[in-house]
Amino acid sequence: MKFVTAIIHNEPFVGLLHEEKIIDIHKAEQVIFEMTSFPNTLVECVALGDKFVQNVKQIVDKLKDADRVESYVYARSDVTILAPITRPAKNIFCVGKNYREHAIEMGTEEDIPKHVMLFSKAPTTVIGHEQEIDPHSHITTELDYEGELAIVIGKKGKRIGEAEAMDYVFGYTIVNDITARNLQAQHKQFLLGKSLDTSCPIGPYLVHKSAISNPYDLTIKTKVNDEIRQDGHTKDMIFSIEHIISTISQGTTLEPGDIIATGTPAGVGKGFKPPKFLQPGDVIEIEVEGIGTLRNTVSG
Repeated sequence: MKFVTAIIHNEPFVGLLHEEKIIDIHKAEQVIFEMTSFPNTLVECVALGDKFVQNVKQIVDKLKDADRVESYVYARSDVTILAPITRPAKNIFCVGKNYREHAIEMGTEEDIPKHVMLFSKAPTTVIGHEQEIDPHSHITTELDYEGELAIVIGKKGKRIGEAEAMDYVFGYTIVNDITARNLQAQHKQFLLGKSLDTSCPIGPYLVHKSAISNPYDLTIKTKVNDEIRQDGHTKDMIFSIEHIISTISQGTTLEPGDIIATGTPAGVGKGFKPPKFLQPGDVIEIEVEGIGTLRNTVSG
């Protein structure tokens, strides 16, 4: 199941991608079952867990014989897709240097971490699929991309053990961890360089974990203007998803809708000689197998 937050006729709704169309699940439930049980935001739906997923499955099962489908099933081209979670309740958790070759391209083998390296991006960084990235040219000429698989947490937990960590995952999405490398270097800590407005494109879909049989068997590809820059694989993560979740939760409560970006493979702009930083007009496409393609353009 691929869920979206989308807009049609200036109205936001929670949707499901089904057979290349977008279903407004709230309206579909009203028409098919003459009731409404879904909250108005995807993050609230995520908090319902299995109950939410089962109710959506019931809608899909009834679609073939349903009436008035034109009132709640839309062509993909007729809707605007936003970030699945448009305004996270707290900062996005991000794992740094979780791929060996990326750690080396950013320094040396001595930079390969022995413990999970974490930083965060402010909620105001979040934009959706096809939305424009502000180049912030007044403060940086070193804007970089980082394609990543991201986890969305499905239920509240603290001190989570690795053996149970996957029970807390609702699903997966794509994050582009846009970074101002000069600010990252100047300020030593990463918050400012990672938290520029529009520096966290997310989406286009939130894919339920039942559709991803093995999160360690996914390709990650990033293209800039159709040039492949990153061609990685999640099997090469240094720290597993289970370990990341457990590490964060030892002293920090994880809640439904929390987003964890799991790190980027080699091939970022700074890793090239000379560096290939983003320029106005550049189109960045990040494809994660089984999830989709997140596309954004740097505004001119």
